[in-house]
Amino acid sequence: MIRAFCLGLAAASALAASPALAQDDEEPPRILSVGVGGQILPQYPGADEYRLGPLFTGFVRREGAPIPFRTPDDGIGIGLLGRDSVVDFGPLIQFQGERDEEDVGAPVGDVDFAVEAGAFVNLNISPNFRLRFEGLKGITGHDGLVGNVAADFAVRSQDTLFTIGPRVSFADEDYMQTYFGTNTGATPPLPGFPVYDPDGGVRALGVMAGLTHQLTRSFGVYGYAGYERLVGDAADSPIVTNFGSRDQFSAGLALFVSFSIGNPF
Repeated sequence: MIRAFCLGLAAASALAASPALAQDDEEPPRILSVGVGGQILPQYPGADEYRLGPLFTGFVRREGAPIPFRTPDDGIGIGLLGRDSVVDFGPLIQFQGERDEEDVGAPVGDVDFAVEAGAFVNLNISPNFRLRFEGLKGITGHDGLVGNVAADFAVRSQDTLFTIGPRVSFADEDYMQTYFGTNTGATPPLPGFPVYDPDGGVRALGVMAGLTHQLTRSFGVYGYAGYERLVGDAADSPIVTNFGSRDQFSAGLALFVSFSIGNPF
């Protein structure tokens, strides 16, 4: 709830008489930043062609505080202990775009838009270094389990946040079968197309970098760039070796607007 702006004549007189005391007793207002832009992503996991999609960004901070530590692939999550805690954890949702076999150019089957739900754990080693662990299960699109490990270094100020760090992605057999398996459900197997039955394990290694910069009091810019290299059974899939690429790139750019939402208490 936004604090009522009128406190009565008596309170207003007291504040006017003691402005320094009023500032000490009240926390700075919260600043909400929200924005939209575009991003380039692989058409599907393992693709060598790319699609253009929307990019959304948003964060909240106290006026005068640094931009909060976050990375481009954090997903939608709620920290239950707060960013200032050494250990923070909470629920998490991630998304994966659909795959049409027409985009692959081979009869590998369609995969619906995937919603993955799970949890994350952040280890905030210092204000400028964070370890993050994610575990998710497919709710739509696939039934598999996926995991991600990230280590990020940050350069932060009141107006700028730059993050960069390595990534390791894991997936179980169900996920790998959905996106990288071929001919496993066809009876008889499709002629001229190999049967490939991948196992779970490490799916990809990569790196992610992001930049958030407050240009003026009201406007800012957000961008990111990422790269991952498929490894193991994912890299050896005929979908990747014959129709796609082990190298997966992504990048996005958005503009955001910032405005005060006052003190909620």
